[in-house]
Amino acid sequence: MNIIKDIKSLNVGRVDSNYYLKDHTTYKVGGKAICAVSPEDEKKLIDLLIYLKENNIKYKVLGNGSNVIFNSSNYDGVIIKLDNFNSLKIINNKIIVGAGYPLNKLAIRVSRLGLTGLEFATGIPGTVGGAVYMNAGAYKTDMGYIVTSVKVLTPDYKIKTMTNKELDFHYRTSFLQKNSGYICIEATLILIKGNTDEIMELIEERKIRRLETQPLEYPSAGSVFRNPEGDFAGRLIEEIGYKGKSIGGAMVSLKHANFIINTGNAKGEDIKKLIMEIKDKVKEKYNIDLKVEQEFVE
Repeated sequence: MNIIKDIKSLNVGRVDSNYYLKDHTTYKVGGKAICAVSPEDEKKLIDLLIYLKENNIKYKVLGNGSNVIFNSSNYDGVIIKLDNFNSLKIINNKIIVGAGYPLNKLAIRVSRLGLTGLEFATGIPGTVGGAVYMNAGAYKTDMGYIVTSVKVLTPDYKIKTMTNKELDFHYRTSFLQKNSGYICIEATLILIKGNTDEIMELIEERKIRRLETQPLEYPSAGSVFRNPEGDFAGRLIEEIGYKGKSIGGAMVSLKHANFIINTGNAKGEDIKKLIMEIKDKVKEKYNIDLKVEQEFVE
C-alpha cells in the first residue's frame, strides 16, 4: 500500500510527504510522519478520515503542536492539519471562528476591538481547535468561560453542534479530550464589550511578566503539570530539588520549575522520562498525583 499516493489520489487537499514533527512542535522534538494532510473543507476531511479508518491507518489532528510530545522515532501515522479551517466572523461580541485559526492572533484581534474575555490567550501559541480540546487557560480563566458552542465532526462523520454544557469543560480538560473520535471544526465565543486601552494595557503587563518568569527563549510546551488544588506544581517540583535537573537535552527550567525546556538536542523520550520521574518523586514525597497537561503521542 502506498499511503501517500492513495491520499494524493483522493484529492482532499495539500499533502506534505516530508513532514518532520520537530519542525512543527513547540518542543522541537519528534521524528518523521508518513505525511501531513491539510483538507480543504469538511467534506474532504471526511473523505480522508474514511480512507484512514478503512485502511486502519492511525492519525493525529495537530494544531500548532504546542502541547504534544512525539518520540524521536518516526510516527507511523498521518498528521491532519486544519489550517484551511480558518474562517472568522465577528458579529458585535459574538465570534465564530474556525478550528485552525491561531489562538494568539484571535486574542489580539478581538482585544484591539475592545472585546474582553480572551486576554488570557495572548500568550498561548495554539490554535482555536487545540485550545477547545485542551480547555486552554491562564490567569484563573479558560475557554470554557467564553465558548458557547462548538461545531464538531463525530466519529460517524456527522457534523453537529455541541453546547457549552455538553462540552463538559473542566480545568484543562473537555469532552473532546475524553472522546478522541470527535474533531472540533469551529467554535462560537461570546465576549464582553470593554475598554480597549485597559485591555491592551493588561495584555502588555502580562507579556512583561511572562518574559520575566517563563523560559520563552527555549523550546517548551508551557506548563507541564496542572496545579493541584490549593498548591502549585512548580513549588512542589522545586521542593523535591528538581529545578535545573536534566535528562539528555531536556531540563527543568531554572526560571519556572513547571516548565521543561529543550536545551538544544532533547528527544521526546528525554522529556517524557523527566516528566515521569518528577511525577513519581512528588507522589512519593507528598502523596500528590500530579496530572500531566501535555500529551504523549506514540
